[in-house]
Amino acid sequence: MDVRQLEAYQAVMTLGTTARAAEILRISQPAVSKAIAGLERSVGFPLFEREKGRLVPSAEGQLFFAEVQATFAGLTKLRSAAARIRDYGSGVLRIGCLSAFSTNLVPSAIAAFSRAAPDVAVSLFVMGSSALRDMVAAGQLDVAIAADEVDTTGVEAEFFARIRAVVALPPGHPLVARDAISPSDLDGLPFVALAPEDTTRREAEAMFADHNVSPRVVVETAYSSTVCALVLAGVGCGIVDPVTAVGAVERGLVLKTIEPSVHFRTLLLFPPKRRSKLVARFCTALADCRDASGLLLEP
Repeated sequence: MDVRQLEAYQAVMTLGTTARAAEILRISQPAVSKAIAGLERSVGFPLFEREKGRLVPSAEGQLFFAEVQATFAGLTKLRSAAARIRDYGSGVLRIGCLSAFSTNLVPSAIAAFSRAAPDVAVSLFVMGSSALRDMVAAGQLDVAIAADEVDTTGVEAEFFARIRAVVALPPGHPLVARDAISPSDLDGLPFVALAPEDTTRREAEAMFADHNVSPRVVVETAYSSTVCALVLAGVGCGIVDPVTAVGAVERGLVLKTIEPSVHFRTLLLFPPKRRSKLVARFCTALADCRDASGLLLEP
C-alpha cells in the first residue's frame, strides 16, 4: 500500500462516493477506483461491498478506516513538527540561567518569546554557572546565562551583560543615610561575601586592597539572593547584583552605589555549532528585555 491509495480510500470513506473523492483529490474517478482496488489487494480483504453501483464500507473496512485515520493524524502532527522546525529550528527550547535572572529578566524574555512562538515548549533550569556550563556542553541546554568566571571549554560563549554592583544594607544601618558608599565606609564592618572564585568578589577585594580597608567577612555564599537574605537578617552588609535584589528591596533592603564601582559580568553559553532559529529568536527577546531594564552596561 502507499500514501496515495490511503488518501483515495480516506476520501471515499469520508465523502461517500468515488466521484466526490476524485473531485477533491483532483484526479479521475477511474484513478480513485484503481487506487481502492490496489489497496484491497494489498490488505487482503474487501474494504467495500458493491451494492447496486454503490460502495458500502465492509466490516473489515470500518476497522481499517479507524487505523487509517490514526495514521493520518500522525502525519498531520509530523507536518506541524516540520513547520516548527522550519520556522524555529525545534519545537522545544531548553534554557538555563543563574538565580539572579530567574525571577525577572528571563521570565520576561520567555513571556515575550512565547507570545511570538506559542507552540514552542520551554523548559527553564536554574542553577550555578558550572552546572549550566556542563549541561550546555552536553547538549542538554540550548542556551544558558552564566557568570563570567565559568570555564568556557567545549562551549561557545558571548558577552551578555555587565551590571554595576551595589552595597546591600539592612534597614536602619548607619550607612543608609549616605548617598553613596566608599570602600573606607566598609572597613571592619561585618560583611557577607560572595564565593572566593566569584570575579565580582575578586574585583571588590582588589578595590579594598587599593584603599587599605578590610571588611570583616562573616559569611560566604555563591548567590546574591542569599547575600540579600542574610543582610536583611542583620548578619552584615554585602555587595550584590541589583537585578537579584529587586524582591528584597520590597522587604526593606537598602541599596547604595559604591565608588569606585565594581561589576557583575555574565555570558551567554551555547552548544558548539548548534544555534537554531529558535535559540536566535529567544536571544533577541532576551536582549530586548536586558536593554529595557536600564541596569545592564556594555562590556
